[in-house]
Amino acid sequence: MTHTAENEQHQVRYLEVDVDQAGQRVDNFLRTALKGVPKSMIYRILRKGEIRVNKKRVKPDTRLASGDVVRIPPIRTAQRGEAAPVGQGLADHLEEAILYESDSLLIINKPAGLAVHGGSGVSLGLIEALRQVRPDCRFLELVHRLDRDTSGCIMVAKKRSMLRYLHEALRERKVRKIYHALVVGRWTARCNQVDAPLQRFELKSGERMVKVHPDGKASITSFKVLQRFGDLATLVEARPLTGRTHQIRVHTQFAGHPIVGDSKYTPDEDNSGFRQLGLRRLMLHAARLELTLPDGDKLQVDAPLDEATATSLQQLSVVHPQ
Repeated sequence: MTHTAENEQHQVRYLEVDVDQAGQRVDNFLRTALKGVPKSMIYRILRKGEIRVNKKRVKPDTRLASGDVVRIPPIRTAQRGEAAPVGQGLADHLEEAILYESDSLLIINKPAGLAVHGGSGVSLGLIEALRQVRPDCRFLELVHRLDRDTSGCIMVAKKRSMLRYLHEALRERKVRKIYHALVVGRWTARCNQVDAPLQRFELKSGERMVKVHPDGKASITSFKVLQRFGDLATLVEARPLTGRTHQIRVHTQFAGHPIVGDSKYTPDEDNSGFRQLGLRRLMLHAARLELTLPDGDKLQVDAPLDEATATSLQQLSVVHPQ
């Protein structure tokens, strides 16, 4: 439903709702159909009655049915530039990074350093790249997010019905996410859970951060030691029982063992020491996803570490054995 040609935004358009889009709120339908148009403008034209469904005015929470016809008025607004073209190297890497694929779901081993979507100075993210690599897919949407510097399993829905199903499963905590994190220092086996409320805040520079605060949202992460590298570092398994922004990163910091390579929450002196050992990235990896598919089948997907990071950990184990 994305229309990138600028002249299309200056004409009345009529979009028919298909079976896969049925049940969706009209505001969410418009956000997909009008990529690049500010949300404030979408809600403004809804309030003014310029959006019609079957020739009738609608409210933002109106649910659409298959066969409904949505009238979209001419919209004059500065459009974001098209996503940068995907290089052959990235296209090949993404195809090789596919861990699971069905007619309704993709699970990809996202590389560290690739944002999940464009914006804020990023011209090309994972989802934009996938849409270019898979032009035959009419629908591709992120099910959830990973921080730009976090690698590993990420789900992309190929059908709206799957997107709705997985969003509900995530809300009901029926999707198990398992992360691996290399943290600074010797994590004790006794610390198997961090229960600390998290609150978002903004620095004067505009950078968004998260901190433990009694007025924050309830946040729980369970931990298990996987491997120790002497007293220098520990590889831990982290299972977030809630889904807060930067949850694992802040909970490890709160426990006194921030994640190696974390520019936001780990002291520079620690990161510089690990950079000298070849560990230059945020050492947080979404290692496994466990979920039940709509047909009742159980799915477990594991994402291997990239070769360079796996080699660095192997070398670290030799120099700093348990």
